[in-house]
Amino acid sequence: MKKIITLFILTCSLLTFTAFKFSGADGWISLFDGKSLNGWKVGDNAETFSVKDGMIVVHGKTAHLFYDGDVMNHNFKNFEFKADVMTHQGTNSGIYIHTGYQQGGWPAKGYEIQVNNSHTDWRRTGSVYGVDDIKEVYVKDNEWFTMDITVQGKRILVKLNDKLVKDFTEPENLPHTGADSLRRLSSGTFALQGHDPNSLTFFKNIMVKPLP
Repeated sequence: MKKIITLFILTCSLLTFTAFKFSGADGWISLFDGKSLNGWKVGDNAETFSVKDGMIVVHGKTAHLFYDGDVMNHNFKNFEFKADVMTHQGTNSGIYIHTGYQQGGWPAKGYEIQVNNSHTDWRRTGSVYGVDDIKEVYVKDNEWFTMDITVQGKRILVKLNDKLVKDFTEPENLPHTGADSLRRLSSGTFALQGHDPNSLTFFKNIMVKPLP
């Protein structure tokens, strides 16, 4: 497994030089400096996240990396978010929106936008996890793809390589008590998911454009 991971990281590093890079123009703001996890915060199993060759490498025990930096005081309501993502065979990961820092466990606040092209969980990349799911596979493992998440009011749009794959409007009749009471659009930060030790995911060019 270690040899496979090393080869995969080397391949990703080479592809980094040719992958599309965001300019930061037109209102885009970088959330990742490509060198460190400055501005990000993780609780339990912090070793799951590392930085290599301009990428956040996610590999290890279940953990979540929360944006905790200065942009919008890490509290976003309406926005467009973009990241370049690459998955390995069997990877399960995700990007949380409107969430808040937790020391451990699965984030209770906000929604997870699924990253999963080939894991045994049938909910595929672009799903609003457990709420409005996708069975189709639109992107491939071992190739960079761009995930674009827009939140405006009660609506979530998810694009993969500029293709709209999910248009979800939050219903009015959400639970106000119980385990899912915080599973709603409000405001909050972003988090990257490390799902399990057999998952290997790469993130780079992580950017946000705040919207009115």
